[in-house]
Amino acid sequence: MKTASNPPLAGQIAVITGAGRGIGAAIAATLAGLGARSVLCGRTREALEAVSASIHNQGGQSSVMECDVTDLRSVESLAARVERTFGRLDILVNNAGIGGAGGPLHQLSPETWDQVMNTNLRGVYYCIRSLAPLMIRGAGGHIVNISSLAGKNPLPNAAAYAASKWGLNGLSYSVAEELRAHNIRVSIICPGSVNTGFSPHPGKNAEKMLQPGDVAHAVAMIVTQAPQSFASEILLRPTQKP
Repeated sequence: MKTASNPPLAGQIAVITGAGRGIGAAIAATLAGLGARSVLCGRTREALEAVSASIHNQGGQSSVMECDVTDLRSVESLAARVERTFGRLDILVNNAGIGGAGGPLHQLSPETWDQVMNTNLRGVYYCIRSLAPLMIRGAGGHIVNISSLAGKNPLPNAAAYAASKWGLNGLSYSVAEELRAHNIRVSIICPGSVNTGFSPHPGKNAEKMLQPGDVAHAVAMIVTQAPQSFASEILLRPTQKP
């Protein structure tokens, strides 16, 4: 990753949740390569620091800010720190998420249900609630929510995860309408299975699966799009079925 001489996101501030690994780390590196300062958010500082060091080694700019998206106070603290440090926010990528245990819904524990919903849906609400006002004050920005094809299709034995992503899609479509008047564009990316190394997919060919960089590329397309339009939704599939 080398920043261009005149990068398209120069001077912009991008907050990425779940940035300590996998898709989030790839998005953070890609946006930094386009000239943005990537603000890496997550619960594990060591992982965030490792991603940040990699970005700096490639000539990009990044900052580390610990945050638990399931904790409103933690997210509000993040928003205050972003405003205090940078005075603006141009891009918010809500990437933090978990899959949840497999098996039929009637066997799922209420604790697991709450964990999935609190991370995948409530966490996005907390981030938009806390950070969108900063974009409104700046008269523009991008919010990109990382959803899943599970938010478009049935997913047996992962109903809680599917429900969280169907809910995220509905939230995103609605918030997009609420924020259009403020020149804030809200988009969702729905990838199929991604080879992150942290979520095993037995029986699938990892080389044919989507890679974290594929999702990051879609984010880059969204945030560099011409100002008169926006991609509301991107469905991302592998060229060959793995």
